[in-house]
Amino acid sequence: MHVTLLQLVIAYLVISIGIGLFAATKVHNARDYINAGRHLPMSVVLAMVFATWFGAETVLGNSGAFLKEGASELISDPIGAGVCLMLFGLLFARPLYRMNLLTLGDFFRRRYNRGIELVLSICIVVSYLGWVSAQITALGLVFDLLSGGVVDRNTGMLIGATVVLLYTLFGGMWSVAVTTFVQMIVIILGLLYITWTANNMAGGFAPVMAHAIDAGKLDISFSMSRETFAYIAAFFTMALGSIPQQDVFQRVNSSANERTAVWGTTLGGAFYVIFALVPIYLAYTTLLIDPAIAETASDTQKIMPTLVMNHMSFASQVIFFGALLSVIMSTASGTLLAPSVTFSENVLRGFYPKMDDRQFLWATRVTVVVFTVIVTLYAVMTDSSIHKMVVNAYRITLAAALVPLVAGIFWKRANNLGAALSVGMGLAFWFIAEILVHIGILSDILEPQMYGFFASIVGMALGVTFGPPQPQKMNPNVGQQAEIPA
Repeated sequence: MHVTLLQLVIAYLVISIGIGLFAATKVHNARDYINAGRHLPMSVVLAMVFATWFGAETVLGNSGAFLKEGASELISDPIGAGVCLMLFGLLFARPLYRMNLLTLGDFFRRRYNRGIELVLSICIVVSYLGWVSAQITALGLVFDLLSGGVVDRNTGMLIGATVVLLYTLFGGMWSVAVTTFVQMIVIILGLLYITWTANNMAGGFAPVMAHAIDAGKLDISFSMSRETFAYIAAFFTMALGSIPQQDVFQRVNSSANERTAVWGTTLGGAFYVIFALVPIYLAYTTLLIDPAIAETASDTQKIMPTLVMNHMSFASQVIFFGALLSVIMSTASGTLLAPSVTFSENVLRGFYPKMDDRQFLWATRVTVVVFTVIVTLYAVMTDSSIHKMVVNAYRITLAAALVPLVAGIFWKRANNLGAALSVGMGLAFWFIAEILVHIGILSDILEPQMYGFFASIVGMALGVTFGPPQPQKMNPNVGQQAEIPA
């Protein structure tokens, strides 16, 4: 059965590659590759925004964390992640869409200068290391389970990374958009069917919820404790630190019009928060169907797949793993493209400004390959859980990039000195706090990235106070249409 199921999964992967390569026929230049020519309709944008974080973390990481610690572990994801998407849609989508930028790094160059663009673009690229690696790790886990250990986790990571690379490499944002739209249909229908099946096996909704309440899994207590401060930091890191990210911006910027950019993002975020509860509920039914699975599992991320493999029909297994692979690939493709585009546009282009469109497109594709290799190696070497890799991904952008972005859009007095001090102080205080907490000199009651975030605010305020006024090169709130770089 394992072999047959694995063969069907491989067939699904081949179909996904085919869909992605078909979408690649729409790519005629760098603009098509990076933002799909800004032609995507509401349904596709909503699907892509929903898939921004509905990946391995949501299905496997969050579920495992909930079973282990309870509802308090959901403060960063899905709550913080959903808040980020809704905030981006309501506050940031409209002004950024009007600028007609290619990447978020372009904003920092146009609003401030090349130095700010370079440093923050590198920070954004680095932040994706753990996030994309989490998706690659999950793909390895799936192949390990499906093959009964014949394909080990590391080999599974290589296979999964190769599949995602193939269709992302050639089709860029068009491939991400088309495959994600198809995969979202599989995700929703598949997970709803499996959850309905598991719910019946567990005796219904009422017994499952009663069990969770009795076990204290739904309790969220607030007190002046180290754990509470950690939860607050986790929420702010995901809800705010994820805002200055290329993958979120890229989905907004690919929209066919401003209304789609705003409401596709906002509704996609709301839908994410609601539907993210489905796999958590599904995983919890395991405690009623077969408590031994949870008790003996060395890795809580394996509990849900193990339940499906041990207690559900072959058809249900096909549906579940098809949905799971769709979840992971839809997220991995978008988050693989985002840092690669940022690096080629905001790092490489600055050193080679004479690149024409064809050269830039090839440079971006080479960057996609290199970044895939890097994140796969990191996934193979790290021992971190999927949940931990994702939660830690946005520390650097919270500390360095959020304040320059917010101030640059909404504060006319923001200037180059303020941005430089904001970035410099944010990174410095965050990095120093990480070291001091690690060696035990500084208390860990406040997470290191929060020191960086507060220092970043102070840096911007100091720069605005003592720095010279900066000529307004652009006003992001009046709808100016900047040209996309050739």
